[in-house]
Amino acid sequence: MCEFFVKADPIQYEQRSRTVRVHGVLTSIRLENMVWDTLAEMAEDEGCTTNALIAQFHDEILAHRGEVPNFASFLRVTCMRYMRRRMLALEKQQVDPAVRPTFSPVISAIRAR
Repeated sequence: MCEFFVKADPIQYEQRSRTVRVHGVLTSIRLENMVWDTLAEMAEDEGCTTNALIAQFHDEILAHRGEVPNFASFLRVTCMRYMRRRMLALEKQQVDPAVRPTFSPVISAIRAR
């Protein structure tokens, strides 16, 4: 099993910093390339930009918790939860071919938790 993981392209886990504007304030977020790619996919599903999605996540966690502790880790976990829900939806589709997975509701379900 480890061989599958250790053979991952190092570019995927290389970190990259991006500057994101949240309510007019520029902040730098450092994430792995694979996380940035997943956020871009999530944003596309939502019909918005990656920066807009990140700002929305920031607003929602701030409203829910009153603070934003370790936002980069929050984004990583959000991406893992998104991918897990996506995988479960695809598995469900294989069991019931009449079910066509859509992923915008997946993001809404992630936010609901």
